[in-house]
Amino acid sequence: MATTKTASPKKKQGFQGIRGAFWIIVICFLIAVCIYKFILGNPANFVNGDTNGAVLNGNLLGTIYKGGIVVPVIHTLLLTVIALSVERWLALRTAFGKGSLTKFVANVKEALNQKDFSKAKDLCNKMKGSVANVVLASLNAYDEMENAHGLKMSQKVAKIQQAHEEATQLEMPTLQMNLPIIATIVTLGTLTGLLGTVTGMIKSFAALAAGGGGDSLQLSAGISEALINTAFGILTSWCAVVAYNYFTNKIDKLTYALDEVGYSIAQTYEANHTDEA
Repeated sequence: MATTKTASPKKKQGFQGIRGAFWIIVICFLIAVCIYKFILGNPANFVNGDTNGAVLNGNLLGTIYKGGIVVPVIHTLLLTVIALSVERWLALRTAFGKGSLTKFVANVKEALNQKDFSKAKDLCNKMKGSVANVVLASLNAYDEMENAHGLKMSQKVAKIQQAHEEATQLEMPTLQMNLPIIATIVTLGTLTGLLGTVTGMIKSFAALAAGGGGDSLQLSAGISEALINTAFGILTSWCAVVAYNYFTNKIDKLTYALDEVGYSIAQTYEANHTDEA
């Protein structure tokens, strides 16, 4: 029985994503702290320049600053979602290749129906990206099975399918990288906002317990902290949900295209070698 060597997928090209997502979070945190201290906490946003005093009438930046220490934490999460969304968009743009994915799949299937494997490989070389890499690995396995001896047709088809699956598994980690972080922020955004809400309400009730008109500033500050953190927590979770669902749908679309072409290659081989069955 002849042994065959599975063709490795084509070397990846272009932007593949950022693996050190921890540093993205650190950078976002530093930016959030700077925004909190120097923009939101600018004395010009408050009466008499006192950040501990009242906010100038209608000043939104000062109002957000009154959200308290939880504000930069939530902003860190929001900035991380934005940064990772840009990173995933660039990575998936590379993965999808240089042309229309739908058109590429149709052209490859047409080339396979015409038994023009040279054209199919040329399409992969021009398209590039994850789909093209996987299809090219399957086509290389097809060529190897053409010259393989001592194997039944069913075994050869299985080898082609195996090459396709292995190439797909090599591509999937790159496609899904950093998405778990975005998925985690979906929950963290809401929980952090809730934490800010609770701390703000604690300050409000403490001001009420103290009694007297002199505590009205503390009361309003506590309510402001609660509402600001609630709003930003919801906004962060909303952005994270939209980003996560958008990118998972894009990956699903790519995966369906891979399955469609992989099935076509295996079926084409089986149809062309029915006499070996």
